[in-house]
Amino acid sequence: MEYLSNDIGSRLSGTENAAKAVEYTKNQLSSLGLDKVYLQEVMVPHWVRGEKETAYILDNKTKTVVPICALGGSVATPKTGLSATVIEVKSIEELNTLGEKVKGKIVFFNRPMDPLNIETFKSYGGCVDQRYSGAKEAAKFGALGTIVRSMNLRLDDFPHTGTQSYGDLPKEKYIPTAAISTNGAELLSKSLSVNPNLTFYFKQSCETLPDVLSHNVVGEIKGTEHPENIMVVGGHLDSWDLADGSHDDGAGVVQSMEAVRILKNLNYKPKNTIRVVLFMNEENGGKGGAKYEELAQQNKENHIFALESDSGGFTPRGFSFECDDTTFAKINSWKPFFEPYLIHSFVKGHGGSDIGHLTAKNIVKAGLKPDSQRYFDYHHAANDTFDAINKRELELGAATMATLLYLVDQKGFN
Repeated sequence: MEYLSNDIGSRLSGTENAAKAVEYTKNQLSSLGLDKVYLQEVMVPHWVRGEKETAYILDNKTKTVVPICALGGSVATPKTGLSATVIEVKSIEELNTLGEKVKGKIVFFNRPMDPLNIETFKSYGGCVDQRYSGAKEAAKFGALGTIVRSMNLRLDDFPHTGTQSYGDLPKEKYIPTAAISTNGAELLSKSLSVNPNLTFYFKQSCETLPDVLSHNVVGEIKGTEHPENIMVVGGHLDSWDLADGSHDDGAGVVQSMEAVRILKNLNYKPKNTIRVVLFMNEENGGKGGAKYEELAQQNKENHIFALESDSGGFTPRGFSFECDDTTFAKINSWKPFFEPYLIHSFVKGHGGSDIGHLTAKNIVKAGLKPDSQRYFDYHHAANDTFDAINKRELELGAATMATLLYLVDQKGFN
C-alpha cells in the first residue's frame, strides 16, 4: 500500500502512473506463486486536469478566493476564465423550474449530503446526480457553467472531484463544471443571500485526449474440483488525480491481493478457481469492468461469486449481497463466524461498480462494508493519501474478505 500510494501516487486512467501501477501489481501477484498472472488489454479515457484551478467570489469589489477543482470529463473555461452572476439551486428539479432564467449565468448546485443517514452511501446517492448531470442539464437552458457542492459530510476546504457526463449534448454546448469545497459552498450561499448580484469567477484548463491502451491485472489460483467455476475478488487500480487514492481504491486493491496471499500462505487448495482482478478505469468510465465481462462472455466462463472492496480501508462491519432470498438465508447462517469480530452486518444491496458488469446467470455478488462515517471526508479529494490509512483496519478488511472467500468455496450456496 505504501509503495502504491507514495512511490507511484495518483493513478488516473491513461496516465503514466496508472501504467506503473499495472506493472507493479502484476509483479506483486507473480511473487505470490499463483497459478496464473496476466493482463487484459482495455482502452480507457484520458482526461487531464491541466493547471491548478482558480476561483473567487466578487462581492462589491471584495474578492474572496475559494477552493474548487474541475469535475472529471469537464471542458475548460475560456483561457481568461469565466465570470458571471450566480443562481443557486438545490436540485436538478429546481433548475428545471427556472428554465431560461439561468441563461448566461453560472448555476450553483448546493444540495448537501443528508447527515441523518447512518449509511453514508445513501446520502451520497441522494445528491450525486447534481455532480454527474448538473452541467448537462444547465447547458440545455443556456447556462455558462456550473459549480457543484462537494460530496462531503464534513465542512472543510477540500474540493472533491468525480466524474460528470454531458450525455448526448453536442460538443459545442458543453459548459465547464467544477466542484467547490463545502466551506466554499457555505460561503457562496451565505454571500448570495446578502447580495444576489455578486459574480463568481473560475478558471480551469482541463481537456480530454484520445483514449489510451491500459490493462486489468488478473491472477488466479486454479480450482481442484471445479476449476470451471470462477470466484472473483477485486478492487479498482485507477484513482483520481488529486491524491494517491489510498482509500479509493488503493485499499481495495491491496486487500484483494492480501486475501489471496492469506489463502496461498495457508496452503489452501480451493475447490473453485479463485481469481483476483484489479480493474482499470472505474472512476471515469468503467471500461475495465466492462472489458472483463466481455472477455468472460467470449471465453464462456462461469462466474459463481464476485467480491469487491471499493468503500475505503476503514474497520470492516460486514457485507452487502446481491442474491435471492434463499441464498441470503444461507449466507446469514455464516454470521457466527464474523460476530466475535463485530463484522456481522449482512444486508442485501449493491456489490460493487466493477463486478456490477458481470451477468452470469446464478452469480452472487458481494461488497465489503467498512464503517463509512469518515469515508466521504476523503473520497475523490486531495487528502485521500496514505496517512489516512490505518494498517490494522486495512488488515481486518483483508482477513474478512479471505474468510468469505473460504466459506463460499467450502460451503457454496446450495
